[in-house]
Amino acid sequence: MEFEHGPNAPDRKELSPLLKLLLEMGPLALFFFANARGEAIVSAFPALQGLGGPIFLATAVFMAAITLSLVVSYVLTRRLPIMPVVSGVVVLVFGALTLLLHDELFIKLKPTIVNLLFGGILLGGLFFGKSLLGYVFDSVFRLDDDGWRKLTFRWGVFFLFLAGLNEVIWRSFSTDFWVSFKVFGMMPITLVFTIAQLPLIHRHSLDEKEEQG
Repeated sequence: MEFEHGPNAPDRKELSPLLKLLLEMGPLALFFFANARGEAIVSAFPALQGLGGPIFLATAVFMAAITLSLVVSYVLTRRLPIMPVVSGVVVLVFGALTLLLHDELFIKLKPTIVNLLFGGILLGGLFFGKSLLGYVFDSVFRLDDDGWRKLTFRWGVFFLFLAGLNEVIWRSFSTDFWVSFKVFGMMPITLVFTIAQLPLIHRHSLDEKEEQG
């Protein structure tokens, strides 16, 4: 079993951007749906009552969905995507604690831990001269080394911001608000941040330079 190769590896198998987005965001969408419709789902399937309230059902669905997404990704590429694996491990560990101890605190801490890990990994990689963000976005665009370094730094800082934001939200608002914010708050914020990086991406795009050359 191998992890995915670097962004410029000649033997790297790539998923289409749409499929990659579906595999990475699908589990989160199911998490929101299971929490929002938890009572109706339990009514239709009484055997699920033992899980507890909607947040615990949603946690179980999230764990199953993220495991399935990793399996599908591996079957299609024969390699595991590094950052989704890190996120998946944290989901499974904290999800298991949530269900075993029947305490929603652990699943609420998951985004904080994951974003701290991602931010730390990206910024730590830069410290050692590695621009690790290419493992995530290589199938979307190609950048020169300076572009990857700059983009990696920005995303590293952004992940730390998301970790802090998650702490503020779960500590200040209800569980339902926190779940909704994960989908309808975090996703738009991330989208706006991503769009704001387009000028940098354009300046450092290898495709642009090849066309101009």
